Amino acid sequence: MTEREYLKGKNRIVIKIGSSSLTHPETGDLNLGKIEKLVRAISDLKGKGKDVVLVSSGAIAAGRQALNHSQKPDTVAKKQAFAAVGQARLMMVYQRMFAEYNQVAAQILMTKSTMLNDVARNNAKNTFEELLKLHTVPIVNENDTVSTSEIRFGDNDRLSATVAALIQADLLILLSDIDGLYSDDPRKNPDAKFIALVPEITDELLLMGKGAGSDVGTGGMAAKLAAAQIATDSGSDMIIANGEEIDVLPEILDGKERGTLFLAHKNVNFDLVEYINAFHAEMND
Repeated sequence: MTEREYLKGKNRIVIKIGSSSLTHPETGDLNLGKIEKLVRAISDLKGKGKDVVLVSSGAIAAGRQALNHSQKPDTVAKKQAFAAVGQARLMMVYQRMFAEYNQVAAQILMTKSTMLNDVARNNAKNTFEELLKLHTVPIVNENDTVSTSEIRFGDNDRLSATVAALIQADLLILLSDIDGLYSDDPRKNPDAKFIALVPEITDELLLMGKGAGSDVGTGGMAAKLAAAQIATDSGSDMIIANGEEIDVLPEILDGKERGTLFLAHKNVNFDLVEYINAFHAEMND
């Protein structure tokens, strides 16, 4: 059995989808057609008996749309205000669409401090476990309304990897606006080579990632490799795939070669708090 075929047996899956995959590029408004396809694909996975957690961006975009603002917010206060409006709007969309497929969506908003505090982290883990027992679809986002630089994850790539580690997921899927990991930015270098399989994350690979891939949204390739370190060290396989076509989700879980697969290699000394602090320090360098 190949590494890809093993993905058919994954039963606890975290899916992260970014703003660029959820919005229309022309306007920045929510792409309701794509969200509906995402909801249907997740509902199908639930129908197969799998636990699925969705980490979804899009709150600020939804807030802009609701408030009829064409420009991206240029201050922290505006971002937080748009997020306050948009998170409610985004969840309303998810709740309605999941209900059409007889699924129940639940909202979890997190900050970095949730993971750093032992009591809060344990409470969050228990909440996830109970929601999954109740067969809901937990939908996670950073709590942008109250987050500051000191308590932010910084991007939903790291947040989704943290969630995968917390709930001991089998698989983390990052849906982005690129096909996966390349040796260089394929939009600038036509000779960039696609990397389908990463057995181990090396220092060379981390350096490569700083010059490769997407810079749309807040999570570029370096952030995705940081997420891969958290996920694979915690025992979760991870895939970076193009979210342009939501059909990539069932294809991944049917064992087809889509995106870049990072193989899990559980680190017996894995400490989630240490990883979060290390990456936060790196962000602020």
